Amino acid sequence: MQNNQSSGQYDVNDATLKFVKRRDDITLDDDLSIMRAEMSCGHAVSPESLTAWCRSLLDQGQYKFYCPAIIQGTIKCNAEWPYLEVRKLAVLSDAEQAHFEENMALMAAAEYCEFKSCPSCLSYVERKDLTNLCVKCTICTAVKKKTYHFCWQCLEEWTGPGPRSDRCGNEECTNPDVEKLAKCINMRLPYVCNIECPAIRACPNCGFLLEHNGNACKNLLCKRCKVEFCFLCLKLKNICNPNSGPYTVCSVAPRQTEIPVWKR
Repeated sequence: MQNNQSSGQYDVNDATLKFVKRRDDITLDDDLSIMRAEMSCGHAVSPESLTAWCRSLLDQGQYKFYCPAIIQGTIKCNAEWPYLEVRKLAVLSDAEQAHFEENMALMAAAEYCEFKSCPSCLSYVERKDLTNLCVKCTICTAVKKKTYHFCWQCLEEWTGPGPRSDRCGNEECTNPDVEKLAKCINMRLPYVCNIECPAIRACPNCGFLLEHNGNACKNLLCKRCKVEFCFLCLKLKNICNPNSGPYTVCSVAPRQTEIPVWKR
């Protein structure tokens, strides 16, 4: 880890950095007295603007960092910055670096792995089969000298037959995400002929719950799997009315009763 250097200070003698005298491509601040460096995509940043932008992406649940600079009209650069580049040009302090790396690790694990604590021994268990809620804990099985399964959904010892993808035999076993889908209010999309639909949808690709803020078009980009889909018909963007626009009314899919399983 680097020294606990405060943000906003570039080493002017660092030959690996390309310093430029032009406006900040993130904030559009044109104060030329501020020292800025050029990212690998060619856009200029200061440590403060880069740190603030990347922290905002972390707060939105994103652990990959993309350049927000506008290159033409409303088209963004969207070049992905390697974390090592971000860490260096943002001049992250030890505390900032720890915050970034801890959150990035958690988000990456949540995206690519399924981990939960066993309700009996509290050790972390990875679920291999994402369609089966009946999960075996190898530690408890060894300690108890009999096979121990727990429910991935209610986190109680498994009861009833298995495998199952909906619930175990425990009376209180319910999927909180399904309950959110069932109980959410309806909303309207004023820019899509004021059409009404549920306010929360599960991404049809990965099952992540998303809420539409009511503004702009009917298409939504999933924060987790980065797949764009129609919030109305729940079809992928390229399938929903491929010959019409994002503000065109299509069929409204009924309120979801199951969470799609992400086939990663």
